Amino acid sequence: MTAGVGPLLRRWRERRRMSQLDLAIAADSSARHLSFVENGRSRPSQAMVMKLAEHLEVPVRQRNELLVAAGYAPVYSELPVDAPELTAVRAGIDRLLRAYAPFPALVFDGTYTVIAANDAVTDILLDGVAPHLLTPPLNVLRISLHPDGLAPRVVNADLWRKHLIDRLERQLSWSDNPALRALFDEVSAYPAVPGVAGTAAPDLDTIAQPLQLVRRGEILSFITTATTFNTPLDVTVSELAIEAFIPADAATERALASSRP
Repeated sequence: MTAGVGPLLRRWRERRRMSQLDLAIAADSSARHLSFVENGRSRPSQAMVMKLAEHLEVPVRQRNELLVAAGYAPVYSELPVDAPELTAVRAGIDRLLRAYAPFPALVFDGTYTVIAANDAVTDILLDGVAPHLLTPPLNVLRISLHPDGLAPRVVNADLWRKHLIDRLERQLSWSDNPALRALFDEVSAYPAVPGVAGTAAPDLDTIAQPLQLVRRGEILSFITTATTFNTPLDVTVSELAIEAFIPADAATERALASSRP
């Protein structure tokens, strides 16, 4: 008998909108065997749990949970970011953050806790943020959406708030992280902050929703990009994301280039 892995696998399969037959074919199994696994009548091998998790695109953290539920030991480590084994990861992150200067770039984990950032983040994004939001650990979404955070400086605050909330909802629909759900409940309950009074956002010919914010009387416009690690074998590494803020117009690029040391 399984220790609850069957219902967990069924939940992931339904979340991915796959039939038992589709998943069984992808995993070189049979719909009958998969049905027995999901109903607790058959205990899958460790290899089968891993194969099903791969085809269901289960996040690394939850793959460990599936293995434990099936009676096996976790196979993925969860090392702290400062662990010696992650030296290459930290070095790569540092190089990327330096390379993006003078444009903001930061690294956060699976619950949007800031792991590292370049100086431009402090100078541009954290300017004017209330001290209580800057007490470690810093959280990207709290700083972005809280009325005492970045939000009062955002010109297109309603659009940017919707972008961040929608992004978090998509993550929740794809993963199964209670901490992320709690964060969503918290930040979505923050009162909406109107755009900067008396400031009109410039028309931009963009292909992505920009972040437009006021800094020292200027409107800076950015589009963002997120970078993750391919084929991670550690939970911590699998959840790291590097977010870079790229100038969305020539005026922003000139304004920041002039601040380069």
